[in-house]
Amino acid sequence: MTGTETSTSVALRHVAPTTSVSEILEIVDADGAVIIEGFLSPDQVRRVNAEIDPALEKLGAGSKHDDEFTADFHGAQTKRLTNLITLSETFRNEIIDHDLLHALGEAVYRVESGDHWMTTAQVIEIGPGNKAQLLHRDLENNHFAIGMGKTGPMVMVNFLIALTDFTEENGATRIIPGSNQWDDYEDRGTPEMTIAAEMKAGDVIFFNGKVSHGGGANVTDSEYRRGLTIPLQPAFLTPEEAYPFLLDLELVKTLSPRVQKLIGFRSLYPKGSPGLWQSNYEDISDLLGL
Repeated sequence: MTGTETSTSVALRHVAPTTSVSEILEIVDADGAVIIEGFLSPDQVRRVNAEIDPALEKLGAGSKHDDEFTADFHGAQTKRLTNLITLSETFRNEIIDHDLLHALGEAVYRVESGDHWMTTAQVIEIGPGNKAQLLHRDLENNHFAIGMGKTGPMVMVNFLIALTDFTEENGATRIIPGSNQWDDYEDRGTPEMTIAAEMKAGDVIFFNGKVSHGGGANVTDSEYRRGLTIPLQPAFLTPEEAYPFLLDLELVKTLSPRVQKLIGFRSLYPKGSPGLWQSNYEDISDLLGL
């Protein structure tokens, strides 16, 4: 199957947060993505926005990368805020400890890979005038997965939570439903094949690393499209954000054990392995006194 054989009229499906994990994964396997409505409450959205506003205010728009292609990919009018565990109490105690997030991560990776962790978490705020992002698949962080295509392992799943409403005009993420089923992953499709993942604040689009997507163009004069992305990956791959070097251990001790593991403060157990990220063949949490 190629991009030219895929219909562009398919709408993204919406489900409630009470939908079963198996049904959510069935939709994502077919379409590449699903919108889960009401993933966060209005109060959680309000609190996390208030907690990150000061850091976002200080942050300049545009990429910090010297490479021209990467800088263009990041967006000239886009802000990307990382180290959210330090910056937001709501994020570290509620969002990253969300039961459905952990249930989906467990269901995706347990059988195939054995274990998983978080590669990064960042707020992506697309400002007025920002052009559409280059279409891509998140698995491209791990180049081997491009050649393996749809039969390869799931090297990334992503939760993109709307912290403001996502609209066609303000840069809602654009998806090509079903592009995860294509035979050629070098083919990312074209902008004309995409549809906007329009969402209300608090909704999340859950998608896998095999689907072609990209941030939309913000054609408004004054709206800022703010999203929170939380990608998960197998335990045998290196994350983007080096949390053990970024976070204060006393803060980490206040987090739940499953969150500590998700960010690298407990050992990981990929399928067929007696354990990785250890100390003297013992769980790293023992050394850290967790």
